[in-house]
Amino acid sequence: MHFTSEQRLDDGVLEREFTLGEIPGTLWTPGSAPAPLVLMAHNNGLPKAEPRLVARARYTAARGYAVATIDAAGCGDRPRSAADEQARADLRRAMQAGEPVDEIFEALIGPLVENAVPEWQTTLDALLELPGIGGPVGYSGGWTALGIRLAVVEPRIAAAGFFAGGYVPRAQREEARQVTIPLLFLLQWDDEGNPRQRALDLFDAFGSKEKTLHANLGGYTGTPWFELEDGCRFLDRHLK
Repeated sequence: MHFTSEQRLDDGVLEREFTLGEIPGTLWTPGSAPAPLVLMAHNNGLPKAEPRLVARARYTAARGYAVATIDAAGCGDRPRSAADEQARADLRRAMQAGEPVDEIFEALIGPLVENAVPEWQTTLDALLELPGIGGPVGYSGGWTALGIRLAVVEPRIAAAGFFAGGYVPRAQREEARQVTIPLLFLLQWDDEGNPRQRALDLFDAFGSKEKTLHANLGGYTGTPWFELEDGCRFLDRHLK
């Protein structure tokens, strides 16, 4: 892992950009150590510099966590395969025409998840070798499909907070039954891009004995700010 820049923010959090082979990432660490690690991913491959992700990461780091995010394969500014580009073009065309998009989402999001998981695991290995960062590890983010897959294959993840936004492929909806770690699941009740019943069915499918659903009125970007504070309290219960 090679750090390429760093800056001390007003809230005392240290923000560092890094590269790990071809993987670009950002790490935020608090002034205190050791700090539990939280992996934070945004929805279905959006960039690590997405403003809402950065705001959540900085807030969480200021609460005493090391927070990391990456642009995994096909995400952010990283090169995309010809198949990915075709799927995105098909998606734009179908949405403009008002046509069904589930199968196009399957073709786009499924491979993104499969390609992203190994890079997140490689990043996790490197992060846990850094001084001042330790377990247990949490996951927090809008990319629920990735979080489900990581929760199934990565035993170091002890708790997860999911946003019920974005498309979750059929494979991850089935895998949800294998997820047994504590969960906090956020749902925007009026999210037009995320059918409410599908989100409720996903919550019901999780195999966790401890799982909490928070539902708020409003669309995809309308998640109340207080949910971030509640999310940190959830992490406090399971990671500290």
